[in-house]
Amino acid sequence: MTAAHVPTLANVAEHLRDDEIHVWRLDYRSSHGRAPLRAVLAAYLNVAVEQVALTDGEHGRPALAAGLDPSLGFNWSHSGGQALIAIGRHFMPGIDLERLRPRARALEIAERYFSTDEVTALAGLPAERRSAAFLELWTAKEAVLKALGRGIAFGLNRLSIASAVDQLQLQRLEGDDVTAWQLRRLDIDSGLIAALAWRGGERRIRLGALASGD
Repeated sequence: MTAAHVPTLANVAEHLRDDEIHVWRLDYRSSHGRAPLRAVLAAYLNVAVEQVALTDGEHGRPALAAGLDPSLGFNWSHSGGQALIAIGRHFMPGIDLERLRPRARALEIAERYFSTDEVTALAGLPAERRSAAFLELWTAKEAVLKALGRGIAFGLNRLSIASAVDQLQLQRLEGDDVTAWQLRRLDIDSGLIAALAWRGGERRIRLGALASGD
């Protein structure tokens, strides 16, 4: 993964390669709605923002309306006043973001919804580390489910994630081959936890930040 200052959104969008994923971080408020997402997509589609029409899939995932470049895949997530937008070609990314915060009921929630392996791993951690570990598993699961085009109603216990110091690993995904998947931890900020997932081969991840007005 590389992170670098980029001059302008349009300049970077113009050079998106098929073996890349561009991930943009930006400030976000709920009052913004989908306007920031549409603005970023407009740069990659090389059209005016007004021409970017979105539809909702069966499970609520936004998609480009008919007539716009079908090769462009994207996903987004927002939490804690920040948003992440992942964009690439010829694939469907899933991205999820959570603000790091105490979760007193983390183990209780995991026991109800997570896999047995994940519950065992969380139970073995000191209490002060459990909230961050729980949120990391949650964002990783959400990222995979978004890449599938599904929501959490699919069943959080139907996939299992292992978290190591150097990587996240998809260990089980019911009905699918986990070796066909990529799952990455995104180092965004000490107060944020994020994960990116996609089905397919390795891709270079380019991480950038957008200032207000970009």
